[in-house]
Amino acid sequence: MSTKIIIVGAGAVGLTSAIRLLAAGYRVTLLERGAVGQEASWAGGGILAPLCSWDYAEPVTRLAHRGMAMFGEAAQALQQHTNIDPEYQRNGMLVLPPFDMTHAKNWCAQHSFAAQAVNAPDYLSAYKPSENPDALLLPDVAQVRNPRLLQALRRQVELLGGEIVEQCAVTELLQHGERISALKTSRGEFSADAYVITAGAWSRQLLGEHALSLDVKPIRGQILLLKFAAPPLPNIVLQQDLYVIPRRDGHVLIGSTLEDVGFDKSTTQSARNSLLRRTRELFPAWQNVEPIAHWAGFRPGSPDNIPTISRHPQLNNLYANTGHFRYGVTMSFASAELLQNAIENRAQPLPMDAYRWH
Repeated sequence: MSTKIIIVGAGAVGLTSAIRLLAAGYRVTLLERGAVGQEASWAGGGILAPLCSWDYAEPVTRLAHRGMAMFGEAAQALQQHTNIDPEYQRNGMLVLPPFDMTHAKNWCAQHSFAAQAVNAPDYLSAYKPSENPDALLLPDVAQVRNPRLLQALRRQVELLGGEIVEQCAVTELLQHGERISALKTSRGEFSADAYVITAGAWSRQLLGEHALSLDVKPIRGQILLLKFAAPPLPNIVLQQDLYVIPRRDGHVLIGSTLEDVGFDKSTTQSARNSLLRRTRELFPAWQNVEPIAHWAGFRPGSPDNIPTISRHPQLNNLYANTGHFRYGVTMSFASAELLQNAIENRAQPLPMDAYRWH
């Protein structure tokens, strides 16, 4: 197959899209405005599930859970092919109160998603509840270490023959009739048979007038990093919008904020204080543990967390795979599958109306 595709944006979604298309025989070039995988995909925590699936619309959970189901095998294949361990591990997530236990259990039962009600202090010795001890264990929730995943994805693109051009900002989409003919960039013009926008929070800005109703904007999230001699928790812990993610080597991620502040990536003392206070309320023994790092990233915010994975309604060789909000890594392999099917006009495994570019 000689079809050439240019993908704009080399985060998790762009890299997995490239891998899928390269494996299918396409020639693929990735253009990245900065460095590969250094924006939202790098900054995220790597929880491979919606934080509380029962709180989301079906299009979000359908795509996220399909991505979750694909991730274990994909991570194993990446490690085998690249010799880079993305540290995929299915260590479960413990959801702490307050939340609607009945609604959560009913949703899990209806969607065949494993869930077990547990007494949180019995299950998690470090946790000191102020009131309700009832929690919900989701044993099939996995995590991945984002920076290492991105290293493996990049290496796989290279092994498959994909071209990656970094420090290459797209400045204009050149249109000829009902097609995009080329991209103007800071490193000259690039042309292909088809173009895919996977630029995350920058997608609408990049597309300009071609964005139409594509509603994607930056939502800042701040995360803290702690370090222990050994993992202090057996699994991920979630309480409302606060998550605590233990890594294999004793690092622990604490996140995260949701801030609509435009493209301002600065970190704030107020976010640091709030994340630390809430974590120490859950785990009093951590009172003297101080963060060793604090960073921020831009999620590609979209209405109801639903991404756009579709052909452009007016330009027949332009596609979007963007707007995944908090779940780009989780959805990445499934989104790449849907993108390939859209390009090839093949039947889709999921209802696609919610992901269309209107």
